[in-house]
Amino acid sequence: MKKQLSEMSMEELWELFPIVLKEHSTQYKDWYTVEEKSILSSIKDIIRINHIGSSAVEGLVSKPTVDILLEIDGGCDVAKLTERLAEIGWGLMRREDNPIKLTFNKGYTPDGFAPKVYHLHVRYAGDWDELYFRDYLIAYPNVAAEYGKLKLHLMTEYEHDRDTYTLAKTDFVLKYSQAAKHEFKNRYKPK
Repeated sequence: MKKQLSEMSMEELWELFPIVLKEHSTQYKDWYTVEEKSILSSIKDIIRINHIGSSAVEGLVSKPTVDILLEIDGGCDVAKLTERLAEIGWGLMRREDNPIKLTFNKGYTPDGFAPKVYHLHVRYAGDWDELYFRDYLIAYPNVAAEYGKLKLHLMTEYEHDRDTYTLAKTDFVLKYSQAAKHEFKNRYKPK
């Protein structure tokens, strides 16, 4: 009998869900749009919703995963939000408090990745680096190409270690997120 995902060790999960990078697909935008509509019709207290991550940058090699940033109102009932997201197919993957950061997913099965995979990052409204980094990569294709090369290199080293793969990209992401925040001053600062 197959183990459920919740019964697997981190090592088993990393083996089942390796780092996979693919050429950009124009379908990512459509995948995002479908989920955006579902979320907007099901959840209240939404301040902003955005397609983030490499799949939001045309031409950039990425994991075939659509990342979504959902920013909520400070008065949002997080327990009810979590229940409602579960009702529309989102599984809670990680929770951090103070400030609240929730990560949900869709498309992870005991057999591996489903044809469509999503990550939903839920936070209170803020001036989030991910929005700036995405915009910078779109504005500067040469930086996006450099980021793609870095990711391909790291994938070969850390195919079955998501945490280290992500950590190894941190300096690059921070450098260009800060450059973007300087160039696009307060573009995403809540009003």
